[in-house]
Amino acid sequence: MCRLLIFGGTTEGRQLAEFCSANGISADVSVATDYGASLLSDDINVLCGRLDSEQMTELIMKGYEIVVDATHPYAVEATENIRRACSAAGTRYLRFLRRSTGSCGRNVRDMSELIDMLNDTDSIILSTLGSKSLSALTAVRDFSERIWVRILPGEEALAHCLGLGYDTTKIIQEKGPFSVSQNIEHLRKSNAGILLTKESGTTGGYPEKTEAARICGAELITLERPIESGFGFDEIIDIIEKEIKK
Repeated sequence: MCRLLIFGGTTEGRQLAEFCSANGISADVSVATDYGASLLSDDINVLCGRLDSEQMTELIMKGYEIVVDATHPYAVEATENIRRACSAAGTRYLRFLRRSTGSCGRNVRDMSELIDMLNDTDSIILSTLGSKSLSALTAVRDFSERIWVRILPGEEALAHCLGLGYDTTKIIQEKGPFSVSQNIEHLRKSNAGILLTKESGTTGGYPEKTEAARICGAELITLERPIESGFGFDEIIDIIEKEIKK
């Protein structure tokens, strides 16, 4: 039987794991956090913990024939580590691509361009870019006064924010997905004139953030998605099923 390893923690990773479980396909799921593990059903074998490239290689070499990288579209480092590990292990690598919905408002290519743009304005900012962008955003002028951040609940995430100098009263710790009304609530609570987001697609709540920004009259600034190639859900399933029949 073909053994499948899914690097996930995303909606796409969960969907693929659930499909495999329902159809008798042997699949394990590797997630970085306890939160990611908690979203998976009990009948799915979950491997929890952050891994570097060497640890990924060791794991993959335990008999997996196919590895599916269903990590977040912006998790560039994780994707590179998984690619490198598959190459070292001689294992087939498949990149699961999240469907794009396009983007609205102003787009920026990278964090450097974003910082320059934010330093040209005095507006209050609500960032939904996530915890990994917190350090870079400290380069924004008067960041502790101007930037509100929305991150996942957890003491570790909060400690990270406070350690970087963010104002504790400007930290929103809530778990998505967020509706239009919830995004509106957060924009009004922060009185933000700018909403920072990633082009995270329908599963990442991008349409809801776009609509909330429109209603509140806030400027939407989108960090562009890294360009990459890969496969959609149906293509991934087709490849797996063909491999099983060999």
